[in-house]
Formats: sequence, structure tokens, C-alpha cells
Amino acid sequence: MRLILVRHPQPLVAPGVCYGSSDLAAAPHDVARVHAALLASASIPPGTPLYSSPLQRCTALTSLLGAHTLDARLAEMDFGAWERRSWDDIPRTEVDAWAADLACYRPGGGESVLQVAERVAAFRAELLARHSGAACDGRARGAHEVAIICHAGTIRLMVALEAGLQGGLPLAEIALRAAALPHKIAYGETVILEAAA
Repeated sequence: MRLILVRHPQPLVAPGVCYGSSDLAAAPHDVARVHAALLASASIPPGTPLYSSPLQRCTALTSLLGAHTLDARLAEMDFGAWERRSWDDIPRTEVDAWAADLACYRPGGGESVLQVAERVAAFRAELLARHSGAACDGRARGAHEVAIICHAGTIRLMVALEAGLQGGLPLAEIALRAAALPHKIAYGETVILEAAA
């Protein structure tokens, strides 16, 4: 199954602020830009099942694309007490503690990368069970493509899950690999992933 993963438009937040699971609005001009780009490229064919993080920087775009399903498992990582704080104001000792235990440390008392990986993996498994496979007569019973509007962290986890699960890696190792991936997913960028059950 092909997963069409789209990062949300740019949120209305000052540069250098930690905003993980904070429910920030998206910049209207960027919502329009990303929507127009998706329409022009026909990246999401009509009738494609559409899923979205419930955070408004995602739903601002999803609501323009048609019928969709919101799923909280697609939300960005919860940084707890770090949310909406400048990265420069977060004590270096806390950032270093996270760097020393990327998979299990809970920044700001929020979620660990492993906890986020668990919920994203559960979403992926349910999605594949719902939309892939064949009916008794050999015809496909599900969608061949699914579009997901979500966050850079969620996309990095989906990419790491695909490679890691096929390689038989434990979820903790997959979470570490996702955390180590460079953050190079632009606002509105589309990442195509071929998912195997």
C-alpha cells in the first residue's frame, strides 16, 4: 500500500519555540500554498482515504481536501513542560539528558520517542489491516493509496517503522533510528512510502 504522507503547513509560532503537541493554528497563506501545490501535483487522487492528526495545523489543510478521519495517534510528540518554551530557555542539562536516552527519556515530562513510536505503530498496523489485502475472489478489498496529513516527527517514525519492521528490528531500535534521522521535512512536503503488511 502506498502511504502519501504530507507534513502540515507552517504553524503560527515564533522561530526557536518547542511546540510538539501544542495545538497551534497554521499560517493561512501557507495552508493556501500547500493546498494549491497538492491540487496542482495531483499528489492525492480523488477518493483516496484521508487521515489527519487532530491538531489544527493539520486540520486546516485536511478540511480543504475532503472527507477525512482524525486520529490522535498521528499527533506530534508531547514535550510536556517544554511546550511553547524557547529552546534556549530549556535547561541544557535537560536537553543533554534527552540526548543521552533518546528512546526512553520523556522531555519536559511528556512523551518519550518510544511512546510516540508505539502509538504510530498501532495506527500503521490498524491502517494496513483496514485497507490492504484481497477479498476472497482475489480483488483488492482495500485502498491502494492512503493520504495522511501529520507532522515531521510522525513522518520520520513512519519511515523508520517501514524499514525497521521489514528488518525485524524491535520497536525501541526503530524509535532510536527515527530520532536520529535528520529533520529535513519541509512544511507541506510530501513523502511517499510503500508500506508492506
